[in-house]
Amino acid sequence: MSKVKAILLSLLLPLSAAAQEQDTVSNEQGSGKFQEWKERFSLVQQYLDSAAKTKYDSRYIEVPEKPWSVILRYRRNAVDVDYNSRFVAPDGEDGYINWNMCFEPPTGTSIGVWVGYRGTGFGFAKSLSKNAGRYISFSSTGAKFGFNFRYRKFETTSTTFSAQVYSEGEEIENWEEELNILNPAVIRSFYVNGYYVFNGRRYSQAAAYNQAVIQRRSAGSFLVGATWYSSSFDYAGKDNSGIMLLGANTGRIQLQQGNICAGYGFNLVLFHSFVINVMAMPTMSVYNRVKETKYDSNYKMFGDEDEIDDYGKWNSDTRTWENGKTHKPHTLTKEGENWRANAELWKIGYETEYSAFQFNLDLRCGMAYNWRNFFMGFQMQFNNFSYKKDYNKVELSDGYAILSFGVRL
Repeated sequence: MSKVKAILLSLLLPLSAAAQEQDTVSNEQGSGKFQEWKERFSLVQQYLDSAAKTKYDSRYIEVPEKPWSVILRYRRNAVDVDYNSRFVAPDGEDGYINWNMCFEPPTGTSIGVWVGYRGTGFGFAKSLSKNAGRYISFSSTGAKFGFNFRYRKFETTSTTFSAQVYSEGEEIENWEEELNILNPAVIRSFYVNGYYVFNGRRYSQAAAYNQAVIQRRSAGSFLVGATWYSSSFDYAGKDNSGIMLLGANTGRIQLQQGNICAGYGFNLVLFHSFVINVMAMPTMSVYNRVKETKYDSNYKMFGDEDEIDDYGKWNSDTRTWENGKTHKPHTLTKEGENWRANAELWKIGYETEYSAFQFNLDLRCGMAYNWRNFFMGFQMQFNNFSYKKDYNKVELSDGYAILSFGVRL
Protein backbone atom coordinates (compact mmCIF):
# COMPACT_ATOMS: atom_id res chain seq x y z
CA MET A 1 0.00 0.00 0.00
CA SER A 2 2.82 2.38 0.83
CA LYS A 3 4.32 1.90 -2.64
CA VAL A 4 1.00 2.70 -4.30
CA LYS A 5 0.64 5.83 -2.18
CA ALA A 6 4.14 6.91 -3.08
CA ILE A 7 3.42 6.49 -6.80
CA LEU A 8 0.18 8.50 -6.57
CA LEU A 9 1.91 11.28 -4.66
CA SER A 10 4.68 11.41 -7.24
CA LEU A 11 2.04 11.86 -9.96
CA LEU A 12 -0.16 14.39 -8.13
CA LEU A 13 2.55 16.70 -6.77
CA PRO A 14 3.71 17.93 -10.21
CA LEU A 15 0.06 18.44 -11.26
CA SER A 16 -0.65 20.44 -8.09
CA ALA A 17 2.44 22.58 -8.64
CA ALA A 18 1.44 23.20 -12.26
CA ALA A 19 -2.09 24.18 -11.18
CA GLN A 20 -0.73 26.63 -8.61
CA GLU A 21 1.56 28.12 -11.22
CA GLN A 22 -1.34 28.44 -13.69
CA ASP A 23 -3.51 30.13 -11.02
CA THR A 24 -0.69 32.57 -10.33
CA VAL A 25 -0.36 33.39 -14.04
CA SER A 26 -4.17 33.76 -14.40
CA ASN A 27 -4.34 36.09 -11.41
CA GLU A 28 -1.50 38.19 -12.81
CA GLN A 29 -3.24 38.37 -16.22
CA GLY A 30 -6.55 39.31 -14.61
CA SER A 31 -4.88 41.97 -12.52
CA GLY A 32 -3.13 43.31 -15.63
CA LYS A 33 -6.38 43.58 -17.59
CA PHE A 34 -8.12 45.28 -14.68
CA GLN A 35 -5.28 47.80 -14.43
CA GLU A 36 -5.46 48.41 -18.20
CA TRP A 37 -9.20 49.15 -18.09
CA LYS A 38 -8.71 51.31 -15.03
CA GLU A 39 -6.14 53.43 -16.86
CA ARG A 40 -8.43 53.80 -19.88
CA PHE A 41 -11.31 54.91 -17.69
CA SER A 42 -9.02 57.39 -15.96
CA LEU A 43 -8.09 58.91 -19.33
CA VAL A 44 -11.78 59.32 -20.20
CA GLN A 45 -12.38 61.00 -16.84
CA GLN A 46 -9.48 63.38 -17.41
CA TYR A 47 -10.80 64.32 -20.86
CA LEU A 48 -14.34 64.96 -19.57
CA ASP A 49 -13.01 67.01 -16.63
CA SER A 50 -10.77 69.09 -18.88
CA ALA A 51 -13.54 69.66 -21.45
CA ALA A 52 -16.02 70.72 -18.76
CA LYS A 53 -13.69 73.20 -17.06
CA THR A 54 -12.18 74.85 -20.15
CA LYS A 55 -15.04 75.04 -22.68
CA TYR A 56 -17.62 76.99 -20.68
CA ASP A 57 -17.84 80.69 -19.91
CA SER A 58 -17.93 80.75 -16.11
CA ARG A 59 -20.06 83.94 -16.12
CA TYR A 60 -22.91 81.96 -17.69
CA ILE A 61 -22.31 78.33 -16.73
CA GLU A 62 -21.05 76.85 -13.49
CA VAL A 63 -19.29 73.46 -13.55
CA PRO A 64 -19.89 71.59 -10.25
CA GLU A 65 -16.83 70.24 -8.48
CA LYS A 66 -18.44 66.85 -7.95
CA PRO A 67 -18.55 65.09 -11.33
CA TRP A 68 -20.85 62.12 -10.70
CA SER A 69 -24.63 62.36 -10.90
CA VAL A 70 -27.16 59.79 -9.71
CA ILE A 71 -30.72 60.60 -10.77
CA LEU A 72 -33.97 58.88 -9.82
CA ARG A 73 -36.48 59.22 -12.67
CA TYR A 74 -40.22 58.76 -13.03
CA ARG A 75 -41.13 58.50 -16.73
CA ARG A 76 -44.35 58.55 -18.74
CA ASN A 77 -44.17 57.42 -22.40
CA ALA A 78 -46.80 57.78 -25.10
CA VAL A 79 -46.81 56.61 -28.70
CA ASP A 80 -49.35 56.77 -31.53
CA VAL A 81 -49.12 54.93 -34.85
CA ASP A 82 -51.47 55.78 -37.75
CA TYR A 83 -51.60 53.73 -40.94
CA ASN A 84 -53.77 54.99 -43.82
CA SER A 85 -54.34 53.22 -47.11
CA ARG A 86 -56.84 52.73 -49.95
CA PHE A 87 -58.32 49.41 -51.02
CA VAL A 88 -59.59 49.38 -54.61
CA ALA A 89 -62.25 46.84 -55.54
CA PRO A 90 -60.98 44.14 -57.94
CA ASP A 91 -62.36 43.09 -61.33
CA GLY A 92 -62.87 46.65 -62.51
CA GLU A 93 -65.61 47.41 -60.00
CA ASP A 94 -66.18 51.14 -59.51
CA GLY A 95 -65.48 51.57 -55.82
CA TYR A 96 -62.81 51.83 -53.17
CA ILE A 97 -62.33 52.00 -49.39
CA ASN A 98 -60.25 54.60 -47.59
CA TRP A 99 -59.30 53.08 -44.24
CA ASN A 100 -57.26 53.99 -41.19
CA MET A 101 -55.81 51.79 -38.48
CA CYS A 102 -54.56 53.55 -35.32
CA PHE A 103 -52.53 51.91 -32.54
CA GLU A 104 -52.60 54.01 -29.39
CA PRO A 105 -51.63 51.82 -26.42
CA PRO A 106 -51.98 53.00 -22.82
CA THR A 107 -49.36 55.43 -21.61
CA GLY A 108 -46.35 53.55 -20.25
CA THR A 109 -45.12 54.35 -16.74
CA SER A 110 -41.70 53.45 -15.39
CA ILE A 111 -39.33 54.32 -12.56
CA GLY A 112 -35.57 54.05 -12.88
CA VAL A 113 -32.14 55.50 -12.30
CA TRP A 114 -29.65 57.38 -14.49
CA VAL A 115 -25.95 57.40 -13.59
CA GLY A 116 -23.54 59.72 -15.35
CA TYR A 117 -20.15 61.44 -15.24
CA ARG A 118 -19.98 65.03 -16.51
CA GLY A 119 -23.19 64.63 -18.51
CA THR A 120 -22.49 61.21 -20.07
CA GLY A 121 -24.41 58.26 -18.70
CA PHE A 122 -26.82 55.34 -18.98
CA GLY A 123 -30.37 54.89 -17.77
CA PHE A 124 -32.27 51.84 -16.60
CA ALA A 125 -35.99 51.76 -15.85
CA LYS A 126 -38.50 49.24 -14.51
CA SER A 127 -41.92 49.34 -16.08
CA LEU A 128 -44.90 49.86 -13.78
CA SER A 129 -47.52 49.49 -16.54
CA LYS A 130 -48.86 46.40 -18.21
CA ASN A 131 -47.68 45.95 -21.82
CA ALA A 132 -45.38 48.99 -21.54
CA GLY A 133 -42.56 46.98 -23.12
CA ARG A 134 -38.86 47.74 -22.86
CA TYR A 135 -37.17 51.14 -22.96
CA ILE A 136 -33.38 51.64 -23.19
CA SER A 137 -31.61 55.00 -23.35
CA PHE A 138 -28.14 56.55 -23.50
CA SER A 139 -27.23 60.23 -23.63
CA SER A 140 -24.16 62.44 -23.67
CA THR A 141 -24.21 66.23 -23.41
CA GLY A 142 -21.10 68.38 -23.74
CA ALA A 143 -20.35 72.01 -24.42
CA LYS A 144 -20.51 71.77 -28.21
CA PHE A 145 -22.00 68.39 -28.98
CA GLY A 146 -24.86 66.22 -27.77
CA PHE A 147 -25.97 62.66 -28.46
CA ASN A 148 -29.19 60.76 -27.63
CA PHE A 149 -30.20 57.16 -28.19
CA ARG A 150 -33.39 55.36 -27.27
CA TYR A 151 -35.03 52.06 -28.13
CA ARG A 152 -38.56 50.93 -27.34
CA LYS A 153 -40.51 47.72 -27.96
CA PHE A 154 -44.02 46.81 -26.88
CA GLU A 155 -47.11 44.85 -27.90
CA THR A 156 -50.76 45.90 -28.11
CA THR A 157 -54.06 44.38 -29.13
CA SER A 158 -56.05 47.62 -28.99
CA THR A 159 -56.66 49.46 -32.25
CA THR A 160 -59.16 51.95 -33.68
CA PHE A 161 -60.33 51.07 -37.17
CA SER A 162 -62.22 53.51 -39.44
CA ALA A 163 -63.24 53.41 -43.07
CA GLN A 164 -65.03 55.41 -45.75
CA VAL A 165 -66.62 53.42 -48.58
CA TYR A 166 -67.01 55.09 -52.00
CA SER A 167 -68.96 54.02 -55.07
CA GLU A 168 -69.04 55.95 -58.34
CA GLY A 169 -67.21 58.80 -56.65
CA GLU A 170 -69.69 59.20 -53.77
CA GLU A 171 -69.34 58.19 -50.14
CA ILE A 172 -71.92 55.53 -49.31
CA GLU A 173 -70.73 54.44 -45.86
CA ASN A 174 -68.57 55.81 -43.04
CA TRP A 175 -67.83 54.00 -39.78
CA GLU A 176 -65.35 53.80 -36.92
CA GLU A 177 -64.88 51.06 -34.33
CA GLU A 178 -62.49 50.16 -31.52
CA LEU A 179 -61.21 46.62 -31.95
CA ASN A 180 -59.11 44.16 -30.00
CA ILE A 181 -57.13 42.30 -32.63
CA LEU A 182 -56.54 38.63 -31.87
CA ASN A 183 -52.86 38.55 -32.86
CA PRO A 184 -51.00 41.31 -30.94
CA ALA A 185 -49.24 44.01 -32.94
CA VAL A 186 -45.54 44.33 -32.09
CA ILE A 187 -44.24 47.90 -32.34
CA ARG A 188 -40.55 48.84 -32.23
CA SER A 189 -38.86 52.24 -32.46
CA PHE A 190 -35.16 53.11 -32.65
CA TYR A 191 -33.99 56.72 -32.40
CA VAL A 192 -30.49 58.25 -32.65
CA ASN A 193 -29.88 62.00 -32.57
CA GLY A 194 -26.71 64.09 -32.61
CA TYR A 195 -26.42 67.88 -32.60
CA TYR A 196 -23.93 70.75 -32.55
CA VAL A 197 -24.35 73.85 -30.35
CA PHE A 198 -22.95 77.09 -31.80
CA ASN A 199 -22.97 79.08 -28.56
CA GLY A 200 -21.82 76.19 -26.39
CA ARG A 201 -19.69 78.35 -24.09
CA ARG A 202 -22.73 80.22 -22.75
CA TYR A 203 -25.65 77.87 -23.44
CA SER A 204 -25.95 74.25 -22.30
CA GLN A 205 -28.59 71.58 -22.90
CA ALA A 206 -27.16 69.69 -19.92
CA ALA A 207 -28.27 72.43 -17.50
CA ALA A 208 -31.92 71.45 -18.01
CA TYR A 209 -31.79 67.77 -18.98
CA ASN A 210 -29.19 66.00 -16.84
CA GLN A 211 -27.98 68.85 -14.58
CA ALA A 212 -24.31 68.15 -15.31
CA VAL A 213 -23.78 71.95 -15.24
CA ILE A 214 -25.70 74.90 -13.79
CA GLN A 215 -26.92 77.77 -15.98
CA ARG A 216 -26.37 81.05 -14.10
CA ARG A 217 -27.44 83.61 -16.74
CA SER A 218 -29.96 83.38 -19.58
CA ALA A 219 -28.56 82.47 -22.98
CA GLY A 220 -29.57 80.80 -26.24
CA SER A 221 -28.00 79.19 -29.26
CA PHE A 222 -28.67 77.94 -32.76
CA LEU A 223 -28.30 74.19 -33.18
CA VAL A 224 -27.85 71.85 -36.15
CA GLY A 225 -28.04 68.11 -36.09
CA ALA A 226 -28.97 64.83 -37.71
CA THR A 227 -31.41 62.10 -36.75
CA TRP A 228 -31.81 58.48 -37.75
CA TYR A 229 -35.16 56.93 -37.01
CA SER A 230 -36.40 53.40 -37.61
CA SER A 231 -39.72 51.94 -36.55
CA SER A 232 -41.82 48.94 -37.42
CA PHE A 233 -45.18 47.50 -36.55
CA ASP A 234 -46.00 43.89 -37.22
CA TYR A 235 -49.57 42.64 -36.97
CA ALA A 236 -49.28 39.58 -39.23
CA GLY A 237 -51.28 36.59 -38.05
CA LYS A 238 -54.03 34.42 -39.46
CA ASP A 239 -56.56 35.85 -36.99
CA ASN A 240 -55.82 39.33 -38.40
CA SER A 241 -56.22 38.24 -42.02
CA GLY A 242 -59.38 40.32 -42.52
CA ILE A 243 -57.58 43.54 -41.54
CA MET A 244 -54.56 42.56 -43.60
CA LEU A 245 -56.74 42.11 -46.68
CA LEU A 246 -57.92 45.71 -46.37
CA GLY A 247 -54.27 46.76 -46.27
CA ALA A 248 -53.47 45.09 -49.59
CA ASN A 249 -52.14 41.97 -47.81
CA THR A 250 -49.62 43.95 -45.77
CA GLY A 251 -48.72 42.45 -42.39
CA ARG A 252 -45.54 44.30 -41.41
CA ILE A 253 -44.41 47.85 -42.14
CA GLN A 254 -40.91 49.16 -41.48
CA LEU A 255 -40.22 52.89 -41.69
CA GLN A 256 -36.67 54.30 -41.92
CA GLN A 257 -35.79 57.98 -42.02
CA GLY A 258 -32.60 59.97 -42.11
CA ASN A 259 -33.16 63.63 -41.18
CA ILE A 260 -31.19 66.83 -40.99
CA CYS A 261 -32.39 69.46 -38.57
CA ALA A 262 -31.75 73.03 -37.50
CA GLY A 263 -33.32 74.97 -34.70
CA TYR A 264 -32.88 77.13 -31.64
CA GLY A 265 -32.71 76.52 -27.92
CA PHE A 266 -32.94 79.00 -25.07
CA ASN A 267 -32.22 78.74 -21.33
CA LEU A 268 -34.17 81.24 -19.25
CA VAL A 269 -32.83 81.75 -15.72
CA LEU A 270 -35.74 83.18 -13.74
CA PHE A 271 -33.87 83.24 -10.42
CA HIS A 272 -30.76 81.77 -8.86
CA SER A 273 -30.33 78.05 -9.72
CA PHE A 274 -33.66 77.73 -11.58
CA VAL A 275 -33.62 77.37 -15.39
CA ILE A 276 -36.26 76.73 -18.05
CA ASN A 277 -35.24 75.41 -21.47
CA VAL A 278 -37.22 75.37 -24.71
CA MET A 279 -35.78 73.89 -27.90
CA ALA A 280 -37.48 73.46 -31.29
CA MET A 281 -35.77 71.77 -34.23
CA PRO A 282 -37.77 71.32 -37.44
CA THR A 283 -36.36 68.39 -39.40
CA MET A 284 -36.36 67.45 -43.06
CA SER A 285 -35.98 63.86 -44.19
CA VAL A 286 -33.31 63.26 -46.83
CA TYR A 287 -33.83 59.48 -46.77
CA ASN A 288 -37.36 58.12 -46.46
CA ARG A 289 -37.97 54.42 -47.01
CA VAL A 290 -40.87 52.08 -46.27
CA LYS A 291 -40.64 48.31 -46.58
CA GLU A 292 -43.88 46.35 -46.55
CA THR A 293 -43.99 42.61 -45.95
CA LYS A 294 -46.72 41.03 -48.06
CA TYR A 295 -48.74 37.94 -47.24
CA ASP A 296 -51.32 35.78 -48.97
CA SER A 297 -54.13 33.76 -47.40
CA ASN A 298 -56.90 31.38 -48.40
CA TYR A 299 -59.48 34.17 -48.19
CA LYS A 300 -60.31 37.19 -50.33
CA MET A 301 -62.18 40.38 -49.45
CA PHE A 302 -64.95 40.37 -52.09
CA GLY A 303 -67.03 37.54 -53.53
CA ASP A 304 -70.44 35.99 -53.88
CA GLU A 305 -71.73 34.95 -50.45
CA ASP A 306 -73.90 32.23 -52.05
CA GLU A 307 -70.73 30.39 -53.08
CA ILE A 308 -69.38 30.05 -49.53
CA ASP A 309 -71.07 26.75 -48.70
CA ASP A 310 -69.70 25.14 -51.86
CA TYR A 311 -66.01 25.55 -50.97
CA GLY A 312 -65.67 22.52 -48.69
CA LYS A 313 -62.54 21.94 -46.60
CA TRP A 314 -59.19 23.69 -46.99
CA ASN A 315 -56.18 21.58 -48.03
CA SER A 316 -52.96 23.04 -46.59
CA ASP A 317 -50.74 20.85 -48.81
CA THR A 318 -52.22 21.95 -52.14
CA ARG A 319 -53.39 25.36 -50.80
CA THR A 320 -56.79 24.90 -52.42
CA TRP A 321 -60.32 24.45 -51.17
CA GLU A 322 -62.20 21.25 -51.84
CA ASN A 323 -63.87 22.80 -54.90
CA GLY A 324 -60.46 23.60 -56.39
CA LYS A 325 -60.48 27.34 -55.77
CA THR A 326 -57.62 29.11 -53.99
CA HIS A 327 -59.45 31.96 -52.22
CA LYS A 328 -62.75 32.07 -50.39
CA PRO A 329 -64.79 35.27 -49.78
CA HIS A 330 -63.98 36.70 -46.36
CA THR A 331 -67.50 37.56 -45.14
CA LEU A 332 -66.97 37.74 -41.40
CA THR A 333 -70.64 38.45 -40.64
CA LYS A 334 -71.91 35.20 -42.18
CA GLU A 335 -73.53 33.04 -39.50
CA GLY A 336 -71.72 29.79 -38.84
CA GLU A 337 -68.66 30.89 -40.79
CA ASN A 338 -65.72 29.51 -38.74
CA TRP A 339 -63.10 31.34 -40.73
CA ARG A 340 -60.50 31.42 -37.93
CA ALA A 341 -60.28 27.64 -37.82
CA ASN A 342 -59.76 27.45 -41.59
CA ALA A 343 -57.60 30.55 -42.10
CA GLU A 344 -54.03 30.12 -43.28
CA LEU A 345 -51.42 32.80 -43.93
CA TRP A 346 -48.04 32.72 -45.66
CA LYS A 347 -45.42 35.28 -46.66
CA ILE A 348 -45.11 36.04 -50.38
CA GLY A 349 -42.56 38.86 -50.64
CA TYR A 350 -41.74 42.51 -50.02
CA GLU A 351 -42.49 45.91 -51.50
CA THR A 352 -40.10 48.81 -50.92
CA GLU A 353 -40.95 52.43 -51.65
CA TYR A 354 -39.15 55.75 -51.30
CA SER A 355 -40.94 59.05 -50.86
CA ALA A 356 -40.12 62.71 -51.30
CA PHE A 357 -38.94 65.00 -48.51
CA GLN A 358 -41.01 65.09 -45.35
CA PHE A 359 -40.99 67.76 -42.65
CA ASN A 360 -41.11 66.58 -39.04
CA LEU A 361 -40.58 68.13 -35.63
CA ASP A 362 -38.27 67.64 -32.65
CA LEU A 363 -39.63 69.65 -29.72
CA ARG A 364 -38.17 69.62 -26.20
CA CYS A 365 -38.68 71.52 -23.00
CA GLY A 366 -37.18 71.14 -19.56
CA MET A 367 -36.60 72.87 -16.25
CA ALA A 368 -34.26 72.32 -13.30
CA TYR A 369 -33.63 73.65 -9.83
CA ASN A 370 -30.32 73.21 -7.97
CA TRP A 371 -29.45 73.55 -4.31
CA ARG A 372 -26.15 72.48 -2.78
CA ASN A 373 -25.40 69.04 -4.28
CA PHE A 374 -29.04 68.19 -5.00
CA PHE A 375 -31.29 69.03 -7.93
CA MET A 376 -34.78 68.45 -9.31
CA GLY A 377 -35.87 68.44 -12.92
CA PHE A 378 -38.77 68.05 -15.31
CA GLN A 379 -38.49 67.50 -19.05
CA MET A 380 -40.65 66.63 -22.06
CA GLN A 381 -39.83 65.65 -25.62
CA PHE A 382 -42.04 65.12 -28.67
CA ASN A 383 -41.08 63.65 -32.05
CA ASN A 384 -43.22 63.26 -35.14
CA PHE A 385 -42.24 61.09 -38.13
CA SER A 386 -44.30 60.64 -41.28
CA TYR A 387 -44.19 58.85 -44.61
CA LYS A 388 -46.49 59.28 -47.61
CA LYS A 389 -46.50 57.55 -50.98
CA ASP A 390 -49.51 57.39 -53.31
CA TYR A 391 -52.41 56.09 -51.18
CA ASN A 392 -50.27 54.84 -48.30
CA LYS A 393 -49.41 57.03 -45.31
CA VAL A 394 -47.68 56.13 -42.05
CA GLU A 395 -47.35 58.60 -39.21
CA LEU A 396 -45.81 57.94 -35.81
CA SER A 397 -45.83 60.30 -32.83
CA ASP A 398 -43.57 59.53 -29.89
CA GLY A 399 -43.25 61.54 -26.68
CA TYR A 400 -42.34 61.30 -23.03
CA ALA A 401 -42.25 63.28 -19.78
CA ILE A 402 -39.73 62.77 -16.95
CA LEU A 403 -39.79 63.94 -13.35
CA SER A 404 -36.37 63.54 -11.67
CA PHE A 405 -34.49 64.02 -8.43
CA GLY A 406 -30.71 63.72 -8.25
CA VAL A 407 -27.56 64.11 -6.20
CA ARG A 408 -23.96 64.90 -7.15
CA LEU A 409 -21.19 62.71 -5.79
